[in-house]
Amino acid sequence: MTAARAAQTTLARAVTLSGRGVHGDRESRVTLAPAAPHSGIVFSLGGAELRADWRVVDATQLRTRLSVGAASVSTVEHLLAALSGLGVDNALVLVEGDEVPAMDGSAQAFVAAIDEAGVVDLPAPRALLQVVHAVRVSHGAGWAELAPADSGLSLDVEIAFEGLIGRQRRALTLTPDHFRTELARARSFGFLRDAERLWREGLALGASLDNTVVLDGETVLNPQGLRFADECVRHKMLDVVGDLALAGAPLVGAFRSYRGGHALNMALLEAAAREGALTWREAASVAEAPARHPSP
Repeated sequence: MTAARAAQTTLARAVTLSGRGVHGDRESRVTLAPAAPHSGIVFSLGGAELRADWRVVDATQLRTRLSVGAASVSTVEHLLAALSGLGVDNALVLVEGDEVPAMDGSAQAFVAAIDEAGVVDLPAPRALLQVVHAVRVSHGAGWAELAPADSGLSLDVEIAFEGLIGRQRRALTLTPDHFRTELARARSFGFLRDAERLWREGLALGASLDNTVVLDGETVLNPQGLRFADECVRHKMLDVVGDLALAGAPLVGAFRSYRGGHALNMALLEAAAREGALTWREAASVAEAPARHPSP
């Protein structure tokens, strides 16, 4: 297991990925580049900069979209999951287009790009957000919660669908090793019966068997089938990692959800901030971190 870093990190060099967006079906290109300490993850497009922060999320249906003024970038969750899962604190993401490319529907291509670039320490202590009391949000049958923990971030995610997926639950402690082996290769999934409705809503226009696990009743339409028997819950957990990266720093706590999704994840971060459930800490000493933390 990889030891937790006490120093902030960034990429050693820039690396570029390109592909089509799963929702807009347009070509896009992202370059992941090094950034200075305390920068966080920043998306740069068209002269605008969008900090990866829950406060600038403006859409959560089937993806997470950041927006400031006229600038927006959609489907950021898989890239953010890879950066967070591999322990990258600071990066500049240069975007050509309005959506992060889907790649194969998982975070694997982003993991490979980060590995190609390399991750290096910076001369600054890592800031953490410690969960100091429990907070919970719910919508219908779904709910999500954060609770205190002594160290690290534990994840416990359960989903429930009719048909082939049924109920699936998975739990793990987030580390780079666990992210690589347990989550990174899990792909987005969807149901054939929903396709026409989503297209009318301007969503999933670029979805295909190359970037989505497509389910039709009890059948997986992808010729190669599933990568894991419980690939769907693993992907939901991957999405959780990406969404929680929008807290602004690595969380120290225990996350659990049932029938969750992007909207509940964002509602949980908002509730945690509103209810004072998060406190800044430094990784090395677990002492109060410096008060300066940039807002979006």
